[in-house]
Amino acid sequence: MPRLVTSSCLTVSALLIAACIALPLCSTAAQAADTATTSNSRQSLPRVIVLATGGTISGTADARSAIGYNSGERTGKQLIKDVPDIGKFATISAEQISNVGSQDMSDGIWFQLAKRIDEIFARGEAEGVVITHGTDTMEETAFFLKNVLHSRQPVVLVGSMRPGGVVGADGPNNLLEAVEVAASPQSKGRGVMVVMNDTIHDPRWITKTNTTSVQTFMSPNAGPIGYVDPASVRYVAPATEARPSGFTLPAAGQLPRVDIVYAHSNMDASQIDHAVADNAKGIIVAGVGDGDVSKAALSAMERAAKMGIVVVRASRVGTGFVNRNVEIDDDKSGFVASLDLNPQKARLLTQLLIANGVTTPAKVQDAFSTTY
Repeated sequence: MPRLVTSSCLTVSALLIAACIALPLCSTAAQAADTATTSNSRQSLPRVIVLATGGTISGTADARSAIGYNSGERTGKQLIKDVPDIGKFATISAEQISNVGSQDMSDGIWFQLAKRIDEIFARGEAEGVVITHGTDTMEETAFFLKNVLHSRQPVVLVGSMRPGGVVGADGPNNLLEAVEVAASPQSKGRGVMVVMNDTIHDPRWITKTNTTSVQTFMSPNAGPIGYVDPASVRYVAPATEARPSGFTLPAAGQLPRVDIVYAHSNMDASQIDHAVADNAKGIIVAGVGDGDVSKAALSAMERAAKMGIVVVRASRVGTGFVNRNVEIDDDKSGFVASLDLNPQKARLLTQLLIANGVTTPAKVQDAFSTTY
């Protein structure tokens, strides 16, 4: 019996020693397997590059008023760090293009964005791009990019109505959902979009409708193209036909001058005459109703058109279409009707057309009908 006890004790001891030796090895092997799984998971995620330009989403609160803030004070990398779950949708990197309030958005920043995005997709650096941007001119930047980019891979503009660090800040969730949309397989071939407040919009239709509400962006003439939340991306409209950009950006880095003139009661010819004197190559008239103006302003518009200046009738009204030849004889006067484009987008399209040598009323009108 004593020999059996001794033998048993030795056997147990041997097993304990073997287990102690094997345990670290098993633990190390498990850790290695977990690391490999994590690495493979990261490699399988789509790549998204965030191009930061500034705006309220990059702003910080200021005590000068209850809702005061300063735009463009935080970087794109800092914004990403504010959203812990953002890495589950994509492998993300950030680049700083500018850091301005969108009221200071310029041709130079637009050209830089367009060049960098074309490079990213041409070189295969990412599957999607997100642009953080101020809301005041976001619809213009989106419309510009949609018309000049050479790729139809997803480019998502996003912003916020409230700066970081305040109660109800909407920037982190908007940025999370923008990355989710840019990384989604459903977004392939859809090109430029805007994501705000759980909603996906097409640049042609979207516009800012409220000065402070988080539900400011709407597409009143067409509706949103989709919806997003942290769990899903849902499109309700098909992707538009893929077409290469027909526009070449000027080598000088600046678009031609096109002025917007706002119509009002008791309007005279002075604003239009001043635009001509200031060497505007195009004039967008934000007319009353269906793009109408006073008789004095109409005469000034006709004089400008005869001088070879592109004259476009838009409307100061927030919804609806500006149709041709309703109260004004556009054919006789040599005018262009903006159709569904609001004055700011009509200006952008006119600038691109003039920069590419398209200036006759018929050809400009055709572009307004067929462009994105």
